Amino acid sequence: MISGVPLEPEATVGPGPTIDAGEIHQQGSWLRLVVSVFAENRLAVVGVFVVIFFVLFCFLGPLFYHTNQIQTNLGIEDQGPSLRHLLGTDDVGYDLLGRLMVGGQTSLVVGLVVALLATSFGVIWGAIAGFVGGIVDSVMMRAVDALLAIPTLFLLLFLASIFTPSEPLLIIVIASVAWLVPSRLVRAETLTLRTRQFVEAAHGQGAGPLRIIFRHIIPNVFGTVMVNATFQVADAILAVTSLSFLGLGIPPPAANWGSMLSNGVNYVYAGYWWQIWPAGVCIVIVVVAFNFIGDGLRDAFEVRLQKR
Repeated sequence: MISGVPLEPEATVGPGPTIDAGEIHQQGSWLRLVVSVFAENRLAVVGVFVVIFFVLFCFLGPLFYHTNQIQTNLGIEDQGPSLRHLLGTDDVGYDLLGRLMVGGQTSLVVGLVVALLATSFGVIWGAIAGFVGGIVDSVMMRAVDALLAIPTLFLLLFLASIFTPSEPLLIIVIASVAWLVPSRLVRAETLTLRTRQFVEAAHGQGAGPLRIIFRHIIPNVFGTVMVNATFQVADAILAVTSLSFLGLGIPPPAANWGSMLSNGVNYVYAGYWWQIWPAGVCIVIVVVAFNFIGDGLRDAFEVRLQKR
Protein backbone atom coordinates (compact mmCIF):
# COMPACT_ATOMS: atom_id res chain seq x y z
CA MET A 1 0.00 0.00 0.00
CA ILE A 2 1.43 3.38 -1.02
CA SER A 3 0.73 6.33 1.20
CA GLY A 4 2.13 9.48 2.67
CA VAL A 5 3.01 11.23 -0.59
CA PRO A 6 1.27 14.40 -1.81
CA LEU A 7 -0.77 14.10 -4.96
CA GLU A 8 0.24 16.08 -8.05
CA PRO A 9 -1.97 16.75 -11.06
CA GLU A 10 0.75 16.42 -13.69
CA ALA A 11 1.20 12.65 -13.55
CA THR A 12 -2.40 11.57 -13.71
CA VAL A 13 -3.40 8.61 -15.82
CA GLY A 14 -7.12 8.24 -15.54
CA PRO A 15 -10.25 9.24 -13.70
CA GLY A 16 -10.22 9.72 -9.99
CA PRO A 17 -7.47 11.11 -7.76
CA THR A 18 -4.32 12.37 -9.46
CA ILE A 19 -1.10 10.50 -8.83
CA ASP A 20 2.40 11.79 -8.32
CA ALA A 21 5.24 9.93 -10.01
CA GLY A 22 7.05 9.81 -6.69
CA GLU A 23 4.11 7.96 -5.20
CA ILE A 24 4.89 4.93 -7.32
CA HIS A 25 8.68 5.35 -7.29
CA GLN A 26 9.31 2.14 -5.38
CA GLN A 27 7.29 0.13 -7.90
CA GLY A 28 8.91 1.57 -11.02
CA SER A 29 7.78 4.14 -13.54
CA TRP A 30 4.19 4.87 -14.47
CA LEU A 31 4.56 2.93 -17.70
CA ARG A 32 6.01 -0.10 -15.94
CA LEU A 33 3.16 -0.07 -13.47
CA VAL A 34 0.57 0.06 -16.25
CA VAL A 35 2.29 -2.74 -18.17
CA SER A 36 2.60 -4.83 -15.02
CA VAL A 37 -1.09 -4.58 -14.17
CA PHE A 38 -2.06 -5.15 -17.80
CA ALA A 39 0.14 -8.26 -18.00
CA GLU A 40 -1.68 -9.78 -15.04
CA ASN A 41 -4.77 -10.07 -17.22
CA ARG A 42 -3.91 -13.15 -19.29
CA LEU A 43 -6.84 -12.72 -21.65
CA ALA A 44 -5.72 -9.16 -22.43
CA VAL A 45 -2.23 -10.39 -23.26
CA VAL A 46 -3.72 -13.07 -25.50
CA GLY A 47 -5.80 -10.34 -27.15
CA VAL A 48 -2.66 -8.32 -27.94
CA PHE A 49 -0.98 -11.30 -29.58
CA VAL A 50 -4.14 -12.07 -31.55
CA VAL A 51 -4.33 -8.51 -32.89
CA ILE A 52 -0.63 -8.55 -33.79
CA PHE A 53 -1.12 -11.88 -35.58
CA PHE A 54 -4.02 -10.54 -37.65
CA VAL A 55 -2.17 -7.34 -38.52
CA LEU A 56 0.77 -9.41 -39.80
CA PHE A 57 -1.57 -11.87 -41.49
CA CYS A 58 -3.51 -9.18 -43.35
CA PHE A 59 -0.72 -6.79 -44.27
CA LEU A 60 2.31 -9.06 -44.69
CA GLY A 61 0.49 -12.21 -45.75
CA PRO A 62 -0.17 -11.04 -49.33
CA LEU A 63 3.57 -10.53 -49.80
CA PHE A 64 4.11 -14.28 -49.37
CA TYR A 65 0.78 -15.72 -50.55
CA HIS A 66 0.21 -14.21 -53.99
CA THR A 67 -3.34 -14.25 -55.36
CA ASN A 68 -5.31 -12.29 -57.94
CA GLN A 69 -8.01 -10.33 -56.13
CA ILE A 70 -8.87 -8.09 -59.09
CA GLN A 71 -9.86 -10.36 -61.95
CA THR A 72 -12.48 -13.07 -61.61
CA ASN A 73 -11.90 -16.66 -62.77
CA LEU A 74 -15.18 -18.47 -63.30
CA GLY A 75 -13.33 -21.65 -64.25
CA ILE A 76 -12.42 -22.34 -60.61
CA GLU A 77 -15.48 -21.01 -58.77
CA ASP A 78 -16.77 -22.71 -55.63
CA GLN A 79 -13.82 -25.07 -55.29
CA GLY A 80 -13.13 -26.53 -51.86
CA PRO A 81 -9.86 -26.23 -49.94
CA SER A 82 -6.88 -27.75 -51.74
CA LEU A 83 -3.11 -27.42 -51.91
CA ARG A 84 -3.49 -24.78 -54.60
CA HIS A 85 -6.24 -22.85 -52.83
CA LEU A 86 -5.83 -23.47 -49.11
CA LEU A 87 -9.28 -22.14 -48.19
CA GLY A 88 -10.95 -22.81 -51.52
CA THR A 89 -12.51 -20.25 -53.87
CA ASP A 90 -15.72 -18.24 -53.91
CA ASP A 91 -18.48 -17.99 -56.49
CA VAL A 92 -16.40 -15.89 -58.92
CA GLY A 93 -13.10 -17.71 -58.47
CA TYR A 94 -11.33 -15.51 -55.94
CA ASP A 95 -8.90 -17.37 -53.67
CA LEU A 96 -10.53 -17.11 -50.24
CA LEU A 97 -7.34 -17.12 -48.17
CA GLY A 98 -5.97 -14.21 -50.20
CA ARG A 99 -9.34 -12.48 -50.01
CA LEU A 100 -9.39 -12.98 -46.26
CA MET A 101 -6.10 -11.09 -46.05
CA VAL A 102 -7.25 -8.24 -48.31
CA GLY A 103 -10.63 -8.04 -46.60
CA GLY A 104 -8.96 -7.92 -43.21
CA GLN A 105 -6.96 -4.88 -44.28
CA THR A 106 -10.14 -2.93 -44.91
CA SER A 107 -11.80 -4.07 -41.68
CA LEU A 108 -8.77 -3.29 -39.51
CA VAL A 109 -7.95 0.04 -41.15
CA VAL A 110 -11.54 1.25 -40.89
CA GLY A 111 -11.77 0.08 -37.29
CA LEU A 112 -8.53 1.74 -36.18
CA VAL A 113 -9.07 5.02 -38.03
CA VAL A 114 -12.67 5.27 -36.82
CA ALA A 115 -11.51 4.73 -33.25
CA LEU A 116 -8.88 7.45 -33.61
CA LEU A 117 -11.23 10.00 -35.17
CA ALA A 118 -14.24 9.25 -32.98
CA THR A 119 -12.23 9.22 -29.76
CA SER A 120 -10.35 12.42 -30.58
CA PHE A 121 -13.47 14.38 -31.50
CA GLY A 122 -15.51 12.91 -28.67
CA VAL A 123 -12.84 13.78 -26.10
CA ILE A 124 -12.63 17.40 -27.25
CA TRP A 125 -16.42 17.77 -27.44
CA GLY A 126 -17.02 16.24 -24.02
CA ALA A 127 -14.17 18.13 -22.34
CA ILE A 128 -15.35 21.51 -23.65
CA ALA A 129 -18.98 20.83 -22.71
CA GLY A 130 -18.11 19.65 -19.21
CA PHE A 131 -15.58 22.39 -18.47
CA VAL A 132 -17.55 25.37 -19.80
CA GLY A 133 -20.87 24.18 -18.38
CA GLY A 134 -24.04 26.27 -18.39
CA ILE A 135 -25.92 26.88 -21.60
CA VAL A 136 -22.97 25.68 -23.71
CA ASP A 137 -22.98 22.33 -21.95
CA SER A 138 -26.76 22.03 -22.30
CA VAL A 139 -26.78 22.75 -26.03
CA MET A 140 -23.80 20.51 -26.81
CA MET A 141 -25.05 17.53 -24.82
CA ARG A 142 -28.63 17.85 -26.04
CA ALA A 143 -27.23 17.49 -29.54
CA VAL A 144 -25.47 14.32 -28.41
CA ASP A 145 -28.62 13.00 -26.76
CA ALA A 146 -30.65 13.69 -29.90
CA LEU A 147 -28.24 11.70 -32.06
CA LEU A 148 -28.08 8.89 -29.52
CA ALA A 149 -31.86 8.67 -29.63
CA ILE A 150 -31.65 7.58 -33.27
CA PRO A 151 -30.88 3.84 -33.64
CA THR A 152 -27.25 3.59 -34.68
CA LEU A 153 -27.77 0.98 -37.39
CA PHE A 154 -30.62 3.00 -38.89
CA LEU A 155 -28.46 6.12 -39.03
CA LEU A 156 -25.58 4.17 -40.57
CA LEU A 157 -27.88 2.65 -43.18
CA PHE A 158 -29.30 6.07 -44.04
CA LEU A 159 -25.90 7.70 -44.44
CA ALA A 160 -24.43 4.77 -46.36
CA SER A 161 -27.40 4.58 -48.71
CA ILE A 162 -27.21 8.18 -49.93
CA PHE A 163 -23.48 8.12 -50.72
CA THR A 164 -21.37 5.83 -52.91
CA PRO A 165 -19.65 3.36 -50.55
CA SER A 166 -15.86 3.60 -50.28
CA GLU A 167 -13.32 3.07 -47.54
CA PRO A 168 -13.01 6.79 -46.64
CA LEU A 169 -16.80 7.08 -46.69
CA LEU A 170 -17.23 4.11 -44.35
CA ILE A 171 -14.76 5.73 -41.98
CA ILE A 172 -16.61 9.05 -42.02
CA VAL A 173 -20.05 7.46 -41.71
CA ILE A 174 -19.14 5.21 -38.79
CA ALA A 175 -17.08 7.88 -37.02
CA SER A 176 -20.01 10.31 -37.32
CA VAL A 177 -21.94 8.23 -34.79
CA ALA A 178 -19.09 6.60 -32.86
CA TRP A 179 -17.92 9.83 -31.16
CA LEU A 180 -21.13 10.18 -29.16
CA VAL A 181 -20.31 7.68 -26.42
CA PRO A 182 -16.77 8.91 -25.65
CA SER A 183 -18.05 12.49 -25.53
CA ARG A 184 -20.50 11.59 -22.75
CA LEU A 185 -17.85 9.65 -20.83
CA VAL A 186 -15.34 12.49 -21.00
CA ARG A 187 -17.95 15.10 -20.14
CA ALA A 188 -18.86 13.18 -16.97
CA GLU A 189 -15.20 12.98 -15.93
CA THR A 190 -14.67 16.67 -16.72
CA LEU A 191 -17.53 17.75 -14.46
CA THR A 192 -15.63 16.15 -11.59
CA LEU A 193 -12.17 17.30 -12.57
CA ARG A 194 -13.04 20.99 -13.10
CA THR A 195 -13.65 21.43 -9.36
CA ARG A 196 -10.30 19.93 -8.36
CA GLN A 197 -7.64 22.03 -6.69
CA PHE A 198 -5.10 21.77 -9.52
CA VAL A 199 -7.66 23.24 -11.95
CA GLU A 200 -8.39 26.10 -9.54
CA ALA A 201 -4.65 26.63 -9.16
CA ALA A 202 -4.28 26.83 -12.94
CA HIS A 203 -7.09 29.40 -13.00
CA GLY A 204 -5.29 31.40 -10.34
CA GLN A 205 -2.08 31.40 -12.38
CA GLY A 206 -3.91 32.87 -15.35
CA ALA A 207 -4.28 29.77 -17.51
CA GLY A 208 -6.96 30.08 -20.16
CA PRO A 209 -9.80 27.59 -20.72
CA LEU A 210 -8.12 25.87 -23.69
CA ARG A 211 -4.86 25.41 -21.80
CA ILE A 212 -6.69 23.95 -18.82
CA ILE A 213 -8.71 21.61 -21.03
CA PHE A 214 -5.76 20.29 -23.05
CA ARG A 215 -3.10 20.50 -20.33
CA HIS A 216 -5.03 19.38 -17.25
CA ILE A 217 -8.46 17.92 -18.08
CA ILE A 218 -7.75 15.66 -21.07
CA PRO A 219 -4.60 14.06 -19.59
CA ASN A 220 -6.64 13.14 -16.52
CA VAL A 221 -9.20 11.21 -18.58
CA PHE A 222 -6.51 9.32 -20.50
CA GLY A 223 -7.38 5.99 -18.91
CA THR A 224 -11.06 6.26 -19.78
CA VAL A 225 -10.19 7.34 -23.31
CA MET A 226 -7.79 4.44 -23.92
CA VAL A 227 -10.24 1.85 -22.70
CA ASN A 228 -13.07 3.26 -24.78
CA ALA A 229 -10.85 3.47 -27.88
CA THR A 230 -10.29 -0.29 -27.90
CA PHE A 231 -14.03 -0.90 -27.74
CA GLN A 232 -14.48 1.65 -30.52
CA VAL A 233 -12.26 -0.46 -32.79
CA ALA A 234 -14.35 -3.55 -32.13
CA ASP A 235 -17.60 -1.64 -32.64
CA ALA A 236 -16.34 -0.14 -35.91
CA ILE A 237 -15.39 -3.57 -37.27
CA LEU A 238 -18.86 -4.83 -36.42
CA ALA A 239 -20.41 -1.76 -38.06
CA VAL A 240 -18.44 -2.38 -41.26
CA THR A 241 -19.53 -5.99 -41.13
CA SER A 242 -23.18 -5.03 -40.67
CA LEU A 243 -23.20 -2.53 -43.53
CA SER A 244 -21.41 -4.93 -45.85
CA PHE A 245 -23.70 -7.78 -44.86
CA LEU A 246 -26.67 -5.60 -45.82
CA GLY A 247 -25.12 -4.74 -49.18
CA LEU A 248 -23.87 -1.23 -48.34
CA GLY A 249 -20.18 -2.04 -48.10
CA ILE A 250 -17.39 -1.29 -50.55
CA PRO A 251 -18.30 -2.78 -53.96
CA PRO A 252 -16.12 -5.50 -55.58
CA PRO A 253 -13.32 -6.07 -56.32
CA ALA A 254 -12.67 -4.49 -52.91
CA ALA A 255 -13.42 -6.80 -50.01
CA ASN A 256 -13.93 -6.90 -46.28
CA TRP A 257 -14.91 -9.67 -43.92
CA GLY A 258 -18.51 -8.51 -43.79
CA SER A 259 -19.00 -8.73 -47.56
CA MET A 260 -17.33 -12.14 -47.60
CA LEU A 261 -19.69 -13.36 -44.91
CA SER A 262 -22.70 -11.91 -46.72
CA ASN A 263 -21.70 -13.58 -49.97
CA GLY A 264 -21.05 -16.90 -48.25
CA VAL A 265 -24.47 -16.98 -46.62
CA ASN A 266 -26.00 -17.35 -50.08
CA TYR A 267 -24.36 -20.76 -50.32
CA VAL A 268 -25.01 -22.03 -46.80
CA TYR A 269 -27.41 -24.71 -48.03
CA ALA A 270 -25.02 -25.78 -50.80
CA GLY A 271 -22.50 -27.02 -48.24
CA TYR A 272 -19.81 -24.48 -49.14
CA TRP A 273 -18.69 -24.00 -45.55
CA TRP A 274 -15.34 -22.49 -46.59
CA GLN A 275 -17.18 -19.43 -47.90
CA ILE A 276 -18.75 -18.72 -44.50
CA TRP A 277 -16.64 -19.94 -41.60
CA PRO A 278 -13.24 -18.25 -42.24
CA ALA A 279 -14.62 -14.70 -42.43
CA GLY A 280 -17.05 -15.28 -39.56
CA VAL A 281 -14.38 -16.75 -37.31
CA CYS A 282 -11.98 -13.88 -38.07
CA ILE A 283 -14.62 -11.29 -37.18
CA VAL A 284 -15.45 -12.98 -33.88
CA ILE A 285 -11.81 -13.53 -32.87
CA VAL A 286 -10.68 -9.97 -33.64
CA VAL A 287 -13.66 -8.32 -31.95
CA VAL A 288 -13.26 -10.48 -28.84
CA ALA A 289 -9.51 -9.77 -28.79
CA PHE A 290 -10.07 -6.00 -28.78
CA ASN A 291 -12.62 -6.39 -26.00
CA PHE A 292 -10.08 -8.39 -23.96
CA ILE A 293 -7.54 -5.62 -24.50
CA GLY A 294 -10.09 -3.05 -23.35
CA ASP A 295 -10.72 -5.01 -20.17
CA GLY A 296 -6.98 -5.21 -19.52
CA LEU A 297 -6.49 -1.49 -20.06
CA ARG A 298 -9.38 -0.75 -17.73
CA ASP A 299 -7.60 -2.70 -14.99
CA ALA A 300 -4.24 -1.10 -15.79
CA PHE A 301 -5.55 2.45 -15.60
CA GLU A 302 -7.77 1.86 -12.59
CA VAL A 303 -6.45 4.07 -9.80
CA ARG A 304 -7.36 1.62 -7.07
CA LEU A 305 -5.17 -1.04 -8.65
CA GLN A 306 -2.29 1.41 -9.10
CA LYS A 307 -2.40 2.25 -5.40
CA ARG A 308 -2.36 -1.33 -4.12
